[in-house]
Amino acid sequence: MKTLFLIFLIVPLIEIYLLIKIGSVVGAGTTIFLVVFTAVLGAFLVRKQGFSTLASVQMQLARGQIPALEIVEGLCLFIAGALLLTPGFFTDTIGFILLTPPLRRLIIHSMINRGLFRAFAGAPIQPEYDSNDHGGPQNRQGNKGGNRGRVIDADYRKID
Repeated sequence: MKTLFLIFLIVPLIEIYLLIKIGSVVGAGTTIFLVVFTAVLGAFLVRKQGFSTLASVQMQLARGQIPALEIVEGLCLFIAGALLLTPGFFTDTIGFILLTPPLRRLIIHSMINRGLFRAFAGAPIQPEYDSNDHGGPQNRQGNKGGNRGRVIDADYRKID
């Protein structure tokens, strides 16, 4: 909790300091232009890389694999987009670092090595239905043969 409080206290102070310093060197108009330009450029790049990551997720799922790395990359792209839309140069720098694929993967792998994420990349997805059982779900013990464990949904009426 203290760390989050310090982040929300220190980051705006760094942003204000950088905006004042850069504004005094290049001027207020140019500083405002740079802040808006980095937001627009960042939004474009996040959108482009987001669609690329989504395509990669779909390919992994089509192969029957869990797209763990791609999901974490999507999270990093979301954070990068939020940082790039936040006015300021410090958050833009962190956002552009997360937008650079080799740096993003390096950060992700270091987080995995620290135990912040558990890696499941390449693990096959277990099918919910057995293709040999004509679409019937497997029972909890994993028996696939015959009608054991098979659920048949039906309506009935009593005839006198």
